Amino acid sequence: MALGRRLLLALAGLAGLLFYALLAVLGYRVASALWAQRPDPLTTILVVVTTGVVLGYLSYRTGTTQLRRQLDAAPLAPGQAPTVHQRLGAVADRMAIEPPELLVASLGAPNALAIAGDGGAIVLDRRLFGLLSAAELEALLAHELAHLETNDALIQTVTYSLVQTVAGLVAMVVLPIALVLGGFARALALLRGRPESAHRSLLGRAQRFALIVVAGLGVLITVLAMGYSRRREYAADERAGEVSDPLALARALTKIERASTPGFGLLTPLYVHGDEEGPLTRLLSTHPPLDERVERLREMAEGRRIDVR
Repeated sequence: MALGRRLLLALAGLAGLLFYALLAVLGYRVASALWAQRPDPLTTILVVVTTGVVLGYLSYRTGTTQLRRQLDAAPLAPGQAPTVHQRLGAVADRMAIEPPELLVASLGAPNALAIAGDGGAIVLDRRLFGLLSAAELEALLAHELAHLETNDALIQTVTYSLVQTVAGLVAMVVLPIALVLGGFARALALLRGRPESAHRSLLGRAQRFALIVVAGLGVLITVLAMGYSRRREYAADERAGEVSDPLALARALTKIERASTPGFGLLTPLYVHGDEEGPLTRLLSTHPPLDERVERLREMAEGRRIDVR
């Protein structure tokens, strides 16, 4: 019985070796043919950059259109909210930009977001009108205008697409090698009659290393993208603080944070919460911690000698 099992394992291992050997030879020939016809380095860089930028721009345009459709936002006419439009126009004049379209929607939480493309738009959740004062709403509009002013969404999308294109090229090279290495490791383990030893072999460890490289590259891209997003939030806060009251923005952010917390009520400040954000959560967050944003805005107010009480 044991001899028959060993023979079957050996046959399976031999078949695996032949299959992956043929796969390796085929991959080598394809790679050699592609390498022989490779363009010069400058052309290669131009092709990669152009591909990443074009894909990023198309993703940006498509995503913006889909976002507008999914939000089901309605235009906020000047006659419906004359004060809001007046403050938006005043802030836009200070920033020397055209005021974008104002939309209202139910965002799931009291918040605001900027949508670029077609002149841009700012979407306000309906609850903000009862939550924020006029000065706080103006500061929040200034924050969103800052995102539109610097085309943050377009730059972030294109940059992310470009980095993803480079990472995809690396994955196209590494993953086939990892597949062949893993196949040889399993085939040799079958030939030895110890299938469980495949992952402990040199080839098995090499495969894991190759997969870790690809996965690590993906994580690195995500971390860099989130880090860039947090930096742009700081920059938008700073720009809003230049053209409006930074303390009003700090109050607006605090109110939005509290109102977005599940179960918020009169007794919420008395509770002791045990779900503080950890380092990993902050590393992968698109927005900086609220306490840091508020502290920066308070420092701006102190620098301008605004009463911080």
